[in-house]
Amino acid sequence: MKKTTILTSICVMGAAVLLGSSIPTNVSADSSSNENVSVGIIDRVYNPNTGEHVYTNSIFEESRLVDLGWSSEGNAFFVPEFEVGKDNSNQGPSVTRLYNPNAGDHFYTSNRYEISELIKKGWKQDQINFPTAKVGVPVYRLYNPNATVGAHFYTTSSFERDNLVNHGWKYEGVAFNSLRS
Repeated sequence: MKKTTILTSICVMGAAVLLGSSIPTNVSADSSSNENVSVGIIDRVYNPNTGEHVYTNSIFEESRLVDLGWSSEGNAFFVPEFEVGKDNSNQGPSVTRLYNPNAGDHFYTSNRYEISELIKKGWKQDQINFPTAKVGVPVYRLYNPNATVGAHFYTTSSFERDNLVNHGWKYEGVAFNSLRS
């Protein structure tokens, strides 16, 4: 009986990954209009062997990566969840995750031109996508010119941003907005 329950849970979570969705967590976001917003959590997972960070809204994917030796670093940022029949005007452009099968690297962007150009160069569009906030906390994008894998890093922390810049990373600006950090 226990094996059936675990297998069923894994199948349900696996279906959510394949469909590019997540299991939403309803919490109240900090908002100037004091509205309750259904919030999606994007977690950060770190591979100590390659130096890559993966950002995911999939509980199943995060759990699988941790089982493979990655370290969960907790919540990276929070994004609005689409709700049928509700006002979704707080959403900005959707972030697409791309994967480079040659380098084993992931890249996150809401810029349609970047997506198109990377796909032309052999990157694959991944199944993980998530909305951004129209306004909110900036998510900074940094680039490590010395890395072949894990070359991009995303954070809402100005401390992390400044620390990485002091260690040779290049600040590329605000990638998108989070509801809160």
